[in-house]
Amino acid sequence: MQNPATPASRGDAASHQRLIEVFFDAFARGDIDALGGCYHPEISFGDPVFPELEGRDRVIGMWRMLVDRTREVEVTVRDVAADHYSGSARWTARYIYAPTGRRVLNQVTAQFRFEDGLIVRHHDDFDLRRWSRMAFGRPAGTVLGLTAVARRRMRRRARGRLEEYLRSNSLISG
Repeated sequence: MQNPATPASRGDAASHQRLIEVFFDAFARGDIDALGGCYHPEISFGDPVFPELEGRDRVIGMWRMLVDRTREVEVTVRDVAADHYSGSARWTARYIYAPTGRRVLNQVTAQFRFEDGLIVRHHDDFDLRRWSRMAFGRPAGTVLGLTAVARRRMRRRARGRLEEYLRSNSLISG
Protein backbone atom coordinates (compact mmCIF):
# COMPACT_ATOMS: atom_id res chain seq x y z
CA MET A 1 0.00 0.00 0.00
CA GLN A 2 1.29 3.43 -0.96
CA ASN A 3 1.82 6.07 1.71
CA PRO A 4 -0.79 8.82 1.06
CA ALA A 5 1.84 11.41 1.96
CA THR A 6 3.89 10.50 -1.11
CA PRO A 7 1.57 10.52 -4.10
CA ALA A 8 2.78 8.55 -7.11
CA SER A 9 1.53 11.17 -9.55
CA ARG A 10 3.83 14.18 -9.22
CA GLY A 11 2.21 17.45 -10.11
CA ASP A 12 -1.31 16.02 -9.99
CA ALA A 13 -3.79 18.52 -8.52
CA ALA A 14 -5.90 15.84 -6.80
CA SER A 15 -2.81 14.31 -5.20
CA HIS A 16 -1.69 17.71 -3.95
CA GLN A 17 -5.11 18.38 -2.47
CA ARG A 18 -5.01 14.97 -0.76
CA LEU A 19 -1.51 15.74 0.56
CA ILE A 20 -2.79 18.92 2.22
CA GLU A 21 -5.65 16.93 3.77
CA VAL A 22 -3.20 14.26 5.02
CA PHE A 23 -1.01 17.01 6.52
CA PHE A 24 -3.88 18.56 8.48
CA ASP A 25 -5.29 15.19 9.52
CA ALA A 26 -1.87 14.29 10.96
CA PHE A 27 -1.65 17.68 12.70
CA ALA A 28 -5.12 17.26 14.19
CA ARG A 29 -4.09 13.85 15.58
CA GLY A 30 -0.77 15.21 16.87
CA ASP A 31 1.08 12.76 14.58
CA ILE A 32 4.13 14.84 13.77
CA ASP A 33 5.91 11.95 12.03
CA ALA A 34 3.03 11.64 9.54
CA LEU A 35 2.89 15.43 9.19
CA GLY A 36 6.63 15.48 8.47
CA GLY A 37 6.16 12.84 5.79
CA CYS A 38 4.25 15.43 3.76
CA TYR A 39 7.26 17.75 3.63
CA HIS A 40 10.00 17.81 1.00
CA PRO A 41 13.60 17.52 2.30
CA GLU A 42 14.14 21.18 1.26
CA ILE A 43 11.05 22.48 3.10
CA SER A 44 10.84 26.12 4.10
CA PHE A 45 8.13 27.47 6.38
CA GLY A 46 7.02 30.93 7.39
CA ASP A 47 4.36 32.53 9.56
CA PRO A 48 4.04 35.76 11.59
CA VAL A 49 5.97 34.27 14.55
CA PHE A 50 8.55 32.22 12.61
CA PRO A 51 9.01 34.29 9.42
CA GLU A 52 11.53 31.92 7.87
CA LEU A 53 12.43 28.40 8.96
CA GLU A 54 14.55 26.29 6.64
CA GLY A 55 15.00 22.52 6.59
CA ARG A 56 13.11 19.52 7.87
CA ASP A 57 14.71 19.47 11.32
CA ARG A 58 13.63 22.99 12.22
CA VAL A 59 10.24 22.98 10.49
CA ILE A 60 9.15 19.60 11.84
CA GLY A 61 10.72 20.47 15.20
CA MET A 62 8.61 23.64 15.33
CA TRP A 63 5.41 21.62 14.82
CA ARG A 64 6.57 19.08 17.43
CA MET A 65 7.24 21.88 19.92
CA LEU A 66 3.86 23.49 19.27
CA VAL A 67 2.02 20.20 19.80
CA ASP A 68 4.08 19.39 22.91
CA ARG A 69 3.49 22.82 24.44
CA THR A 70 -0.22 23.26 23.87
CA ARG A 71 -3.17 21.59 25.54
CA GLU A 72 -6.59 20.58 24.29
CA VAL A 73 -5.70 21.16 20.64
CA GLU A 74 -8.50 20.97 18.09
CA VAL A 75 -7.61 21.54 14.42
CA THR A 76 -10.14 21.93 11.62
CA VAL A 77 -9.45 22.59 7.95
CA ARG A 78 -11.63 23.82 5.12
CA ASP A 79 -11.39 25.28 1.64
CA VAL A 80 -8.56 22.95 0.61
CA ALA A 81 -7.56 23.61 -2.99
CA ALA A 82 -4.58 22.67 -5.12
CA ASP A 83 -3.29 22.70 -8.67
CA HIS A 84 -0.17 21.25 -10.26
CA TYR A 85 2.22 23.60 -8.43
CA SER A 86 0.54 25.18 -5.43
CA GLY A 87 -2.25 24.83 -2.93
CA SER A 88 -4.10 26.58 -0.14
CA ALA A 89 -6.31 25.90 2.85
CA ARG A 90 -7.98 27.73 5.69
CA TRP A 91 -7.51 26.14 9.05
CA THR A 92 -8.46 26.86 12.62
CA ALA A 93 -6.68 25.82 15.79
CA ARG A 94 -8.43 25.93 19.15
CA TYR A 95 -6.15 25.28 22.09
CA ILE A 96 -4.94 26.37 25.49
CA TYR A 97 -1.71 28.35 25.24
CA ALA A 98 0.30 26.62 27.97
CA PRO A 99 2.54 29.53 29.09
CA THR A 100 -0.50 31.61 30.11
CA GLY A 101 -3.27 29.01 30.34
CA ARG A 102 -5.40 31.17 28.05
CA ARG A 103 -7.71 29.83 25.34
CA VAL A 104 -6.76 30.67 21.76
CA LEU A 105 -8.77 30.45 18.56
CA ASN A 106 -6.35 31.00 15.68
CA GLN A 107 -7.72 31.35 12.16
CA VAL A 108 -5.03 30.71 9.57
CA THR A 109 -4.69 30.91 5.81
CA ALA A 110 -2.09 28.48 4.47
CA GLN A 111 -0.29 28.59 1.12
CA PHE A 112 1.69 25.64 -0.21
CA ARG A 113 4.08 24.98 -3.07
CA PHE A 114 4.84 21.44 -4.22
CA GLU A 115 7.90 19.73 -5.60
CA ASP A 116 8.38 16.01 -6.26
CA GLY A 117 4.88 15.34 -4.92
CA LEU A 118 5.63 16.88 -1.50
CA ILE A 119 5.23 20.27 0.18
CA VAL A 120 8.40 22.29 -0.41
CA ARG A 121 7.10 25.68 0.77
CA HIS A 122 4.48 26.27 3.48
CA HIS A 123 3.43 29.74 4.55
CA ASP A 124 0.77 30.39 7.20
CA ASP A 125 -0.75 33.81 7.73
CA PHE A 126 -2.85 34.94 10.69
CA ASP A 127 -3.63 38.10 12.61
CA LEU A 128 -0.72 38.34 15.05
CA ARG A 129 -2.35 41.13 17.06
CA ARG A 130 -5.53 39.08 17.53
CA TRP A 131 -3.51 35.97 18.46
CA SER A 132 -1.40 37.97 20.94
CA ARG A 133 -4.48 39.36 22.68
CA MET A 134 -5.91 35.86 23.09
CA ALA A 135 -2.61 34.28 24.17
CA PHE A 136 -1.44 37.04 26.53
CA GLY A 137 -4.55 39.08 27.32
CA ARG A 138 -4.88 42.83 27.27
CA PRO A 139 -2.90 45.08 27.30
CA ALA A 140 0.25 42.95 26.92
CA GLY A 141 -1.09 41.05 23.93
CA THR A 142 -2.18 44.22 22.19
CA VAL A 143 1.30 45.71 22.54
CA LEU A 144 3.01 42.48 21.43
CA GLY A 145 0.92 42.31 18.29
CA LEU A 146 1.03 46.00 17.50
CA THR A 147 4.57 47.39 17.61
CA ALA A 148 7.40 46.35 15.33
CA VAL A 149 9.85 46.29 18.25
CA ALA A 150 7.59 43.98 20.27
CA ARG A 151 7.06 41.70 17.25
CA ARG A 152 10.82 41.41 16.69
CA ARG A 153 11.33 40.61 20.38
CA MET A 154 8.53 37.99 20.27
CA ARG A 155 10.05 36.40 17.15
CA ARG A 156 13.53 36.37 18.67
CA ARG A 157 12.22 34.72 21.85
CA ALA A 158 10.18 32.18 19.89
CA ARG A 159 13.22 31.33 17.75
CA GLY A 160 15.33 30.94 20.90
CA ARG A 161 12.71 28.65 22.48
CA LEU A 162 12.63 26.59 19.29
CA GLU A 163 16.42 26.23 19.15
CA GLU A 164 16.51 25.23 22.84
CA TYR A 165 13.67 22.74 22.29
CA LEU A 166 15.47 21.20 19.30
CA ARG A 167 18.74 20.86 21.26
CA SER A 168 17.14 19.56 24.46
CA ASN A 169 15.19 16.93 22.51
CA SER A 170 18.23 15.95 20.42
CA LEU A 171 16.44 17.02 17.24
CA ILE A 172 19.50 18.96 16.04
CA SER A 173 23.13 19.02 17.07
CA GLY A 174 24.94 21.99 18.52
